[in-house]
Amino acid sequence: MSTDLGLPSIGGLDLVPTTDAKQTAKDFTSDQEVRWCPGCGDYAVLAAVRQFLPTLGIKRENTVFISGIGCSSRFPYYLNTYGMHSIHGRAPTIATGLATSRPDLSVWVVTGDGDALSIGGNHLIHALRRNVNLKILLFNNRIYGLTKGQYSPTSEVGKVTKSTPMGSVDHPFNPVSLALGAEATFVGRALDSDRKGLTEVLGAAAAHRGTALVEIFQDCPIFNDGSFDVLRKPETKDQRLIGIRHGEPIVFGPEDHRYAVVQDGLRLTVVDADSVSPEQIVTHDAANHELAFALSRLSDQDLTHTVTGIFRNVDRTTYDDAARAQVQQAKDRNPTPELQALLNGRDTWTIAG
Repeated sequence: MSTDLGLPSIGGLDLVPTTDAKQTAKDFTSDQEVRWCPGCGDYAVLAAVRQFLPTLGIKRENTVFISGIGCSSRFPYYLNTYGMHSIHGRAPTIATGLATSRPDLSVWVVTGDGDALSIGGNHLIHALRRNVNLKILLFNNRIYGLTKGQYSPTSEVGKVTKSTPMGSVDHPFNPVSLALGAEATFVGRALDSDRKGLTEVLGAAAAHRGTALVEIFQDCPIFNDGSFDVLRKPETKDQRLIGIRHGEPIVFGPEDHRYAVVQDGLRLTVVDADSVSPEQIVTHDAANHELAFALSRLSDQDLTHTVTGIFRNVDRTTYDDAARAQVQQAKDRNPTPELQALLNGRDTWTIAG
């Protein structure tokens, strides 16, 4: 979109000046009763998003949240924006149509690990590869919550659930690796209880022009309680959480025992920071696709080394911009097309006699 007025933009969406009072979290809060289980991580994410949205300077009527089916997909009810509780796994598809036809809107998708990676897996990867200008929040609690506790595409091997009473034999998806493999131009990860880290990633995602996927580790206290406790408890989180920032060396851990990420052949590995020289420590580069993927592989099912922050952030032509450009090009070539000529297309002929 044009920014002839010299106004800032968020993710390519111009910020329109207004005489209205400054928006607050209350303005983005609907009158609907929030109905998640007590202790659900969705509450923390909702609170963070409500506080975050006003900082974008985008009006509520220019903001849309689209969800599929699942506990996380109740999100649009609780925000005072436009929204749609859509079809299981198909939220990226509906959002693609909206983002392509309405460049004036800030379009967000809210989905879960089951909704996005099982029935919706095909729709998710194609939205990512097309680079549609929309933001996808993927709530990952490693379980099906709404349908009462079946294993999901991110449940760890051996997970005992109602649908896997002897333990899951499926190997789970790594959502960040999957997104990077689909050529997503922005990929981030945050923890639901880390308000600061979550807000930083959300802000960068909103500013990105293209598809931004943010995986959010989120607790389900009913069917998968404590699944990410090792990333929250003071005695374990410092040794496991690896926060990354573009342009900074990847060092983590408590002050008295720091760890560093270094190159080990084609892979990355974690070592004691004191055992290597500063030059050997990897500096994060969010434009380096190979590095982003290697960082995503540091995180295993047991969460021994879990990377959070922005893995990748690069520019590429968006699908919706390209599609609109084609439509305009066609109009420029033939401002007054005849309907029958459009229906006939190029490959029609008349049979004589």
